[in-house]
Amino acid sequence: MGYVAAALGPRAGRVAGWSFLAGVVGGAPIVCLIGASYVTGLTGGGYLARATTAAMLLLTLLALAAGGLRASTGAQLILVSLLIGVVIVAVAGSAGSARAVNWTPFVPHGWLSIGHAATTLMLSFVGWEAVAPLTTRFANPSRQLPRVVAIALAATSALYLSLAIATISVLGPGAATTVPLADLLRRAIGPAGTATAAAAAVVLTLGATNAYVTGAATMAQQLTGSPSAAGQHPRPSARFLAAIAAAGLILMTLYGLRLVGTASLVAVPTALFLSVYLASMIAAARALRGPARVAAVPAAFAVIVMLAYCGWALVVPAVVALAAGWRGGGQYRRRHLELAVPAAQCADRTPHRECRPAA
Repeated sequence: MGYVAAALGPRAGRVAGWSFLAGVVGGAPIVCLIGASYVTGLTGGGYLARATTAAMLLLTLLALAAGGLRASTGAQLILVSLLIGVVIVAVAGSAGSARAVNWTPFVPHGWLSIGHAATTLMLSFVGWEAVAPLTTRFANPSRQLPRVVAIALAATSALYLSLAIATISVLGPGAATTVPLADLLRRAIGPAGTATAAAAAVVLTLGATNAYVTGAATMAQQLTGSPSAAGQHPRPSARFLAAIAAAGLILMTLYGLRLVGTASLVAVPTALFLSVYLASMIAAARALRGPARVAAVPAAFAVIVMLAYCGWALVVPAVVALAAGWRGGGQYRRRHLELAVPAAQCADRTPHRECRPAA
């Protein structure tokens, strides 16, 4: 939010902030719905059972967030280790069932289907922006942070690609299911695979979503003009949690009544997060220098291509942008910008366009 404001102006920064918050509000219930699919894969039940289970997960999440629970660094490491372990067991254990014939035809639904798949899967990659506020924890962020991100990107790419290859090679046409990981685990460790996937889904859903909701609480307070005291992590406000609950009620009701599918629901937060990424890449192309600036151009182009596949969901970020831009009206406070641009880097107290983050 701060970097977008520094490069494109305060109104653009405010739009980026509200778009991110809207993505969290709409995305949290959907993540719970995806996690619930693995639970009902074990217990049985259709759309209504899945929506009910998702509602229970969401209520648990909101109760934890309201109580001020924040996952510690150790807890996050445990969650990441659990996820890595589950993926490795699923991929390695099911390798014996892989069949080359499952790769033909290579693109059964045509090359344009790759764009639709990429847009849907984008929600799995959301999260990289969460590292931005952590730069102050590094003694030398300009040197250390790129190494950390490079390691994380390499590990994530290896895991995601191996899981994608295993899903196609092992399941073939049977991959068109809401619980492909459970199916792989069943091939790997037998009937216990379904229970393992369900348990992991519950833990990972609550852990990941709690981290996002509690992290977004800080931005929510900044956007509403009431940031917390230095060094303190605010509890999510009642209004913020109520917005997530309301979004969950609407989305899960529509899903339970079979009026909308998971893929359509995923398109909403995906479009919002992609709009944030696009603003960030344009800001990077304008404010940064050297290789980082060059890299931002193709990155922005890639985001534009994926946004084009969001279809009707593009209406949501458009509405958020209009509302946030109108509400901002030039009243953007300087302290929001200072979250990303230290005051020492600003030559004076002139408008924010005069402040640029250091390359």
